[in-house]
Amino acid sequence: MPLQIPKIDDRRYQDLLDEALARIPVHNPEWTNFNHSDPGVTLIETFAFMTESLLYRANLIPERNRLKFLQLLGIQLNPATSARGLVQFSNENTTGTITLDAGLETTAEQIPFRTERGLDVLPIEGVVYYKRPIKADAEVEDRYRQLYASFQGADSDEETELSLYETTLLEANEKGVSLAEESIDNSLWIALLAQENVDPEKAGKEIANKILSLGIIPALDEKVKILPVGGQEANSENDSWLSYELPKLPPGGILPNEAENRRPEYKPLDTKSLVNVLNEPGTVELTLPTEDELKMWSNLDPLELGADDFPPTLEDTKLNERLITWIRLRATSKANKFRFLWVGINAATVTQRASINNEILSDGTGEPDQTAKLSQAPVLPNSVKLLVENGDEFDEWSETDDLLTAGSEVVSPDLRKPPGAKPSLPKNPKVFTVDAEAGEIKFGDGLRGMRPPLGAKIRVSFDYSAGILGNVGKGAINSGSQLPAGVKVVNPIRTWGGADSEQVSDGEKQITRFLQHRERLVTVRDFETITLRTPGVLIGRVEVIPAFNPQLSPNEPGDAPGAVTVMLIPRYDAEQPDAPVPDRLFLDSVCRHLDERRLATTEIILRGPTYKGIWISVGINVISEKKAFAEIREAVKKELIGFLSPINPLYADSLENDPILQFDNRNESQSFEVNKGWRLRKPVNSRELLAIAGRVSGVMFVNDVLLAEGNNERNDIVPMSGLELPRILGISVTVGDPLPLAQLRGTSTDDGTGSGNSGGQKRKRRIVPIPVIPEEC
Repeated sequence: MPLQIPKIDDRRYQDLLDEALARIPVHNPEWTNFNHSDPGVTLIETFAFMTESLLYRANLIPERNRLKFLQLLGIQLNPATSARGLVQFSNENTTGTITLDAGLETTAEQIPFRTERGLDVLPIEGVVYYKRPIKADAEVEDRYRQLYASFQGADSDEETELSLYETTLLEANEKGVSLAEESIDNSLWIALLAQENVDPEKAGKEIANKILSLGIIPALDEKVKILPVGGQEANSENDSWLSYELPKLPPGGILPNEAENRRPEYKPLDTKSLVNVLNEPGTVELTLPTEDELKMWSNLDPLELGADDFPPTLEDTKLNERLITWIRLRATSKANKFRFLWVGINAATVTQRASINNEILSDGTGEPDQTAKLSQAPVLPNSVKLLVENGDEFDEWSETDDLLTAGSEVVSPDLRKPPGAKPSLPKNPKVFTVDAEAGEIKFGDGLRGMRPPLGAKIRVSFDYSAGILGNVGKGAINSGSQLPAGVKVVNPIRTWGGADSEQVSDGEKQITRFLQHRERLVTVRDFETITLRTPGVLIGRVEVIPAFNPQLSPNEPGDAPGAVTVMLIPRYDAEQPDAPVPDRLFLDSVCRHLDERRLATTEIILRGPTYKGIWISVGINVISEKKAFAEIREAVKKELIGFLSPINPLYADSLENDPILQFDNRNESQSFEVNKGWRLRKPVNSRELLAIAGRVSGVMFVNDVLLAEGNNERNDIVPMSGLELPRILGISVTVGDPLPLAQLRGTSTDDGTGSGNSGGQKRKRRIVPIPVIPEEC
């Protein structure tokens, strides 16, 4: 029987009035006038009204007890998280470089953002290009092959292939550019341009030996995030997968006359970055060389411009006249899977936050457990700086997580130690705790943590967040009251990561879960419930697989002690709604939430599912007088798609309303399993699909179901292993016999693999990029 909290008294005003009037003949038979005009009845109505108010307040006691229980357990609601983003500054001043300090405020309408680091805004422009290969007809290719015949080396060990390209501008977009697939040389070329009407030599002299802040926004679609044992940073080796190079000029900038020595050389720039820009948006600080090293080659032939390893050609002659130098961002073969959404100079990372400086709190009272309420909430973690008056000075107190570990106001010797023993260092008593969600500060009781003295002045500075309102669109950050004259700002992509504080009702529901897991990831249920509480993300499904590392044993779990794989599926995915996958920002949010709650000996692998494409063709007979065939066909498709869906809509909707609803009606002794979606490692069976289609209203019977995986032949059972889930690539429902699979795919019956060239000794192959001359000016 479920435990239901009864109301202390459920009587209302009319019930109390009727009961009191019914008692009058028993206690006072002479009272016979019960009309509203009678003074006695008026008194009874007044008392009934007051009693109803008292009963209403009494019925709130269980709710107050739950909130008090939250406080006694020390369960704080999750505070709001601050949105993050990346902005680009432009310096239109001709006077020189402008240095911006960290913490500079920029705004998106009324929402403030602050830069995380200072930077030099150089008085130049940066335009990013890449060499995009193009396919021309045979006649055009033959013409270019004859024109650039000198680039085909005579070395018998090297096979030279001329490849045509066009210089393409890298523009901010949601898809991004893959250097391995869309660039002919795995490189991005950054043209540093002087401002209009400014001499490039003068601009080069201005930026020499300066720090160039290069912003990089990768495509955040990597599906794996690893929290290794011991808490080391995962995938840190990616930092060396990008190189930043500048042309290495011979003396005087003149290339030798010998053809074999006229290939360009590049030298790496000194770089510094606080984040791995392949995993998250960030900036890289490039130290530019001296003025002489910023110049370009002075004796290039017309055919050498843009050819081979030389920088790409610029069709706009005005841009060529403003060119200072080129920076080549080159990706190694290990970085081929990464794509770039945007790259630009004079960039800085920002966080959404507003600051309150030197707010005056109520004076100290000298009493134990003093509390103070801040004027704004929620407070960002680790942003509170508190000063307490001490005579003529102000002492800075430190924030702590637990006042029970604080020192005492009065230092006394430890009598448990023998005489002459070395005394232990006293703990700092000048500490306080912060409830970030409520914006409340609490001090100690004297024994554990110092009390602010009577009448002491207290000043505090802190940052607070606007939560989900900080997630603004592209170009929304475009102003700032502190920006110097001539400096403009804009965000090239949307900001991310902002989330509102947890609601009180959600916090109350966590009492049972908190007593079970104590914010520690131990059991499978702990992983599920704590993961679902991640702020700032909308999770549609969580699967926890213990003793499983998909990189070591991709098929079967159970042979990786200490490893836990958490498969995550977001609730929505705009790019592929039928097969949602988490992106890098999604995984990073969950990663930060789980990292501080996991055991140090546990390796957690966060990743999305692996979808296996399948084709389904169904042939049915229908009851024509019941429904139209088109309606029956769509109903069959809907049932099959829902049956194979990776997310059960009912389960996902319950997560939005109550993150722990799926566990409330289940205990350890039951084997009931929640239907979250297609179960892991369950094969797709054509007979099961036949049964699902046959249950649809209007279907007389199912003739046959054709099932196939990818480009393979028909197979009645498609196995699923590891983290694989089915994804329908195509589905057909017809009257009579099912549509052949080859016709459904729109391809021939072969597997489409083809055979490659085999045999013979391979020669070293080198691709020489050749710019295409535009036909029109």
